[in-house]
Amino acid sequence: MASKRQIKLGLVPTGAGGPGNHNRWLDKDIPLDSSVNIDWYIDVARQAEEAKFDLIFIVDSQFITENSPPHYLNRLEPLTLLSGVATRTTHIGLVGTLTTSYNEPFNVARRFASLDLISRGRAGWNVVTSGDAGTAGNYGRDEHYDYDTRYGRALEHVQVAQGLWKSYRDGAFVRNRETAEFLDKSKLHPLNHVGEHFKVVGPLNIERSPQGEPVIFQAGNSEQGRDLGARIGEGIFSHAASLEDGQAFYKDIKGRAKAYGRAPEDIVILPSTDIVVGDTDDDARELERAYHFADHSFDQALAEFGRSFGWHDFRQYDLDAPFPAAALEYARSSFYTGAKRITDLAVERGFTLRQTIEHIRQPKNGPFVGSPETVANELIRWFDAFALDGFNVRLSHPANFTRFAREVVPILQDKGYFRKEYEDTTLRGNLGLKKVPNP
Repeated sequence: MASKRQIKLGLVPTGAGGPGNHNRWLDKDIPLDSSVNIDWYIDVARQAEEAKFDLIFIVDSQFITENSPPHYLNRLEPLTLLSGVATRTTHIGLVGTLTTSYNEPFNVARRFASLDLISRGRAGWNVVTSGDAGTAGNYGRDEHYDYDTRYGRALEHVQVAQGLWKSYRDGAFVRNRETAEFLDKSKLHPLNHVGEHFKVVGPLNIERSPQGEPVIFQAGNSEQGRDLGARIGEGIFSHAASLEDGQAFYKDIKGRAKAYGRAPEDIVILPSTDIVVGDTDDDARELERAYHFADHSFDQALAEFGRSFGWHDFRQYDLDAPFPAAALEYARSSFYTGAKRITDLAVERGFTLRQTIEHIRQPKNGPFVGSPETVANELIRWFDAFALDGFNVRLSHPANFTRFAREVVPILQDKGYFRKEYEDTTLRGNLGLKKVPNP
């Protein structure tokens, strides 16, 4: 008998290698130009669609240094990429990242509404506020927005976009050749928004999609990030180091959402997950270690370490001196929550800088590593424990993803925890979210 709740699955492809995976492009199964190769993205999206995944998720940022990982150095813009994927797929959701800090609501609303129509109702927007403080310099600003401003802009930005998506009521386009009536003008209205951060007249010049409007996703673990997710998020991308951490985050987000008058079931929580599949549990653990050491070196980890701290260069410090805790100040307008967690850990344990880097990059036994049966059972255990609603699977090495799709997913299906066929043609429908009406 099928489980009442169903596991949701997303796929996160980072081509040539994202953070912590600088050398992944050396895998011969990955095209050297994978991060800018639309055929590669289409291929992995179709593999995920064949396995009945809910969505493919494209991460993004708009600032790089020479120490950024290969995928960040050279990659396609998310909505352009997903529009290409949309024409070669039929059911899988298409979720792209766009920052509210350096975009205007009208353009964002129009671009996502276009993707939603092109895909016939499969678009999703991952709302971010830009953690890379250096992004400011690419948009004519001397300094990045502070946390409160970033999240204040984000909330208003999303609310404006959602207002613009309601410019046309359902059935506004009559398109009646006999009466020569193209538009029912009574079903079009301007927005006339005037707020703290934006002033937008509207209306938006594009009709609504079969799912009403794009699904709003959000990823942020700070207090402001969690609060924003609880207010506007329909899908939450998170991280869960343990089942207990996942349960605490799940309870917190759902509780905050309820306090805002939302139904907890209207939010789907999908933590990012590394999965390694082997013939046996021991085989999978060996593969996990091999991937870890092949994909990243100490020197690469040290050079990349400063990203959370506003790309502060830690190579200037003595590796064997106490961790430079004062460097946390450089993270004030960057990924402060993560930087503070690292700093607190290093200070509490009396780590040197070298020990801090080694601690972060040392192999850690992931929970979803083992034989196909072992992996499937552990995914189910976390799901049944309400630590999450599904998993955002990071596509590391292609051969490993193939094994997951072909060997683990069928077990989930046979046990009644994952679909054998799509329930709907829209992203909302497949995630179990309601269509947004505009009668």
